Amino acid sequence: MGFEISDDLLGTFVPILVYWLYSGIYVLLGCFENYRLHSKKDEDEKNLVSKATVVKGVLLQQTIQAIVAILLFKISDDLLGTFVPILVYWLYSGIYVLLGCFENYRLHSKKDEDEKNLVSKATVVKGVLLQQTIQAIVAILLFKVTGNDGSDATVPPSSLIALARQFITAMLVLDTWQYFMHRYMHHNKFLYKHIHSLHHRLVVPYSFGALYNHPIEGLLLDTVGGALSFLLSGMSPRASIFFFSFATIKTVDDHCGLWLPGNLFHVFFKNNTAYHDVHHQLYGSKYNFSQPFFVMWDRILGTYMPYTLEKRAGGGFEAQPTNDYKDD
Repeated sequence: MGFEISDDLLGTFVPILVYWLYSGIYVLLGCFENYRLHSKKDEDEKNLVSKATVVKGVLLQQTIQAIVAILLFKISDDLLGTFVPILVYWLYSGIYVLLGCFENYRLHSKKDEDEKNLVSKATVVKGVLLQQTIQAIVAILLFKVTGNDGSDATVPPSSLIALARQFITAMLVLDTWQYFMHRYMHHNKFLYKHIHSLHHRLVVPYSFGALYNHPIEGLLLDTVGGALSFLLSGMSPRASIFFFSFATIKTVDDHCGLWLPGNLFHVFFKNNTAYHDVHHQLYGSKYNFSQPFFVMWDRILGTYMPYTLEKRAGGGFEAQPTNDYKDD
């Protein structure tokens, strides 16, 4: 029986070996003084750290990278499908927090974001973390109950056509579930007052407030909706990693409050940042219920509010309903 090294070990240690072999070649070539950008004397005298310390530092970093890589290879698809979208949520939100300094691309001014919202950002962070904890628990239980943890190596990978069909199915299921649940939470006065109004405390939406909901709403809209999308589409846990990460990015983008040039979500989706911002305003609270992908249910059922993007006097943009709706 021949000795075999697994792909995960090769993927972990081959880049490290390549690093030192390729570096060693350049160490040997460094003797050709005529091709150096700095002299050998400058290399020895101007650097503020010894080569021995550099080697130790690099080896420490590579050790950490190797440990993380091995753990990543060993983590099952169901755990990745559970926690990667959570990580994506905070990373992508963080990017928009940084981009928020560009006042000329904001749908609301920074001053309005700080003054008009009825909940503090610290409370929003706590609320989102609570919802994500509940979602993670439900996701892990779902993978275990269905017995679909992605660990069966004998199952052939899905074709691109099958994956596309699963993604589109999941998108349609999630949109349908969230439209009718979301709309019902607006029309039922008890549910709106005690549950859904929590999300509408964000009059000026921002990225990491995308999942700020009452825990019951988070369970009904996002967790149950996500579970139905996963089950009815027939996707694997590995495919769900990409689908729920994409859905997370889309949801964050819808709440980011920025209208950035070249944003592909604004090009390919009518359900975008400005569309959802209209819903968060008083005049649009009975319209634009669709989320997170398409606007078909709003159009079919007459809850679509057309709008125009106008330049704001203080810089940036403002979503304004068209004339037909201004007097409603």
